[in-house]
Amino acid sequence: MKKKSIWELHRMSVEECLAAEKLPLVMVLDNVRSLSNIGAIFRTCDAFRVASLALCGMSGTPPSVEIHKTALGAEDSVAWKHFDDTLDAVATLRSLGYRICVLEQVEGSIPLQEFTVEQDQPYAIIAGHEVKGVDQAVVDAADCCIEIPQFGSKHSLNVSVSAGIALWHFFSRMQFSV
Repeated sequence: MKKKSIWELHRMSVEECLAAEKLPLVMVLDNVRSLSNIGAIFRTCDAFRVASLALCGMSGTPPSVEIHKTALGAEDSVAWKHFDDTLDAVATLRSLGYRICVLEQVEGSIPLQEFTVEQDQPYAIIAGHEVKGVDQAVVDAADCCIEIPQFGSKHSLNVSVSAGIALWHFFSRMQFSV
């Protein structure tokens, strides 16, 4: 097998990507402190053509050299908005018809592999702070909580890894023309 060259991948330009149809999915970051994690999430949102990224609270925003190091330009191809408070993002998204799903380990959470993605339903996935997770007030405001089952000795995954796993789950189950 031969690795594909950058030209053989037939990727869109930033302009084409911005104009293209998007997955009806918004990734929401609740006080994510690491700019490297934010950059990695930008890049994953670009890969799955997510509608937008909501950066909330202390979450850093572009332009940022540290975000760019892992985003590799995805901060230019993914629509994003900053909210001072995550609950403001939740209220805005809910008013637009999004189902609010928190990615967190809570009592009564739905294991990710058991979560049914409904067609024609826009979703918002909220991931949280690297140590504290998603704020309890945001958990309380959510429509549901989704948990990625884990079986090792650590109690959590890196936020950018968790976001990537969840985004893939939604992307792979939504009817979307690429």
